[in-house]
Amino acid sequence: MNPSFRPAPGSAVHDLAARIRSLSPSCGPVRLVGIDGHAGSGKSTFAAQLAAALAGAPLLRLDDVASHDALFGWTGRLLEQVIAPLTSGRTAHYAPYDWSARRFDSPRSLPPAPVILVEGVGAGRRALRPHLALLLWMELPREEAWMRGRSRDGEAQREFWDGWVPAERRHFAEDPSRPFADLLVLQREEGYEVLAGPAGTLGPDQPPHAR
Repeated sequence: MNPSFRPAPGSAVHDLAARIRSLSPSCGPVRLVGIDGHAGSGKSTFAAQLAAALAGAPLLRLDDVASHDALFGWTGRLLEQVIAPLTSGRTAHYAPYDWSARRFDSPRSLPPAPVILVEGVGAGRRALRPHLALLLWMELPREEAWMRGRSRDGEAQREFWDGWVPAERRHFAEDPSRPFADLLVLQREEGYEVLAGPAGTLGPDQPPHAR
């Protein structure tokens, strides 16, 4: 992305959607877009708005792929159940995890689409980056993001967060995403601002660089 690409906050999501549509497919016929950031950084809310701006683009939430036993150890499942079939132009099938019942539900289908968003901590991990057309990073310091997440989830999830924070620290220490982000997304009072990320070298007619 050209470093000068800095749309007005109110139009950022729609301008970004237009830019995504212009990218070349990256996973079979699909433009796979990763939305990463610390837990509590606002990924889910932003992803929902971007999906709407993309006329209802499918949204794969990594909370459905992870589990209590594998907070970050889900790479194999994602590659086998989602990436491999999409790469071949086939419908993917994955079993979403029920965090309350602590079990996987019935398989859910994910047909190939022009754009599919992958949202969650680890969406920009090393194993997934080669399949992404674009990697977005929610730009919010981890301590602030975690504080927001704890406040959102309340006392009932305190024990979960006590285990999550060290796990996320280890994950990003071993497999960081932000250095490879094409764009940084900042939440403002009036909307979002999108800035070039550490790897943001794309011009308007350039394909994503090798990651």
